[in-house]
Amino acid sequence: MSHADLRGTFIWHELMTSDATAAAEFYARVLSWTHMASTVPGYTLCKSGAWDVAGVMSQSDASREQSTPPTWLVYVAAPDVDATATSAQKLGGKLLKAPTEIPGMGRFAVLSDPQGAAFAVFAPVLPLPEDAQAGLPGQFSWHELATIDPHGALAFYAQLFGWTVGVVHEMSSGGRYQVIEHAGMPIGGMYLIQDPSKPPHWLSYVHVNSLEQALAAVSAHGGRILHGPHVVPGGDRVAQIVDPQGGALALHERAKAAPVEPMPTPLPRKAPARKAPARKAPARKAPARKAPARKAPARKAPARKAPARKAPARKAPARKAPARKAPARKAPARKAPARKAPARKAPARKAPARKAPARKAPARKAPARKAPARAAPA
Repeated sequence: MSHADLRGTFIWHELMTSDATAAAEFYARVLSWTHMASTVPGYTLCKSGAWDVAGVMSQSDASREQSTPPTWLVYVAAPDVDATATSAQKLGGKLLKAPTEIPGMGRFAVLSDPQGAAFAVFAPVLPLPEDAQAGLPGQFSWHELATIDPHGALAFYAQLFGWTVGVVHEMSSGGRYQVIEHAGMPIGGMYLIQDPSKPPHWLSYVHVNSLEQALAAVSAHGGRILHGPHVVPGGDRVAQIVDPQGGALALHERAKAAPVEPMPTPLPRKAPARKAPARKAPARKAPARKAPARKAPARKAPARKAPARKAPARKAPARKAPARKAPARKAPARKAPARKAPARKAPARKAPARKAPARKAPARKAPARKAPARAAPA
């Protein structure tokens, strides 16, 4: 990673304490760090796995005389340390240690922002490996500024390092927690100090696998738990501790929901289920194509009217039927002569039998009593 890309990132952390050896042993037990002497006299390197993550050094005699408490100092990358130190002073900051060269390591300077929080700028000789920024357990994962003027501090760091504002969270104490971002990624936050007796300062967080185990080690090896553990927005858990010499640090455990990474696998499986209705939709529209077939009853409608046409034909004969039967009633009158015609022949056969009494007529009218009339001409 080039110096230009590093600008504004937290790349080193350093503890200045009254007992460097004891402090290094304490953090080795709490954070599983290993430590070793460096090429710089009196400077101890702390490693997390294969990576150098921090340095521990003893305070100067002047700091001890002034009873300066042990302090963790954050280092922010700057391509040009001298130019950054000059810009910081123009923006209201102070130069605490002039730009200095570390042979084979790089160049640094110690500054304070306009509100009084100390920090350092550093330009390493060798590019910083990409993997060192991965935020694995044992590495520093968050940085928090407690200040008396959040707006002024944000304006200062924005111009010096290009930091931008992120989301704002409401704090349980009633204040507001402003997240700060670098290159679009959240890197820390800042808030207004509620206790005026506390000076502005930076607090660094170290990622641990188990917050409970780390806090148990803190108590077992002479440290103290100041705050926590408690849950922060997003589900992570944090706690603030103090080492046996008085140096303040925070521990950070990521939310257990992080293993939800396998979730992308189920999502594609559910996606087809959402699209499935689209495939069935044509089936729903298919009835619309069959709808004309349902309108076919309109073809049957004439069939329903057809009976109406035939109905009059059926009723018409019923009404005219009597007229046809009327001749049938008069037919006997025509047949009556036919019946009488035989009667004309019948007398020829039966008349003698039936009209035999005609014998009485001659008997009554036969008297020859009128015969004398015939004799008169004689």
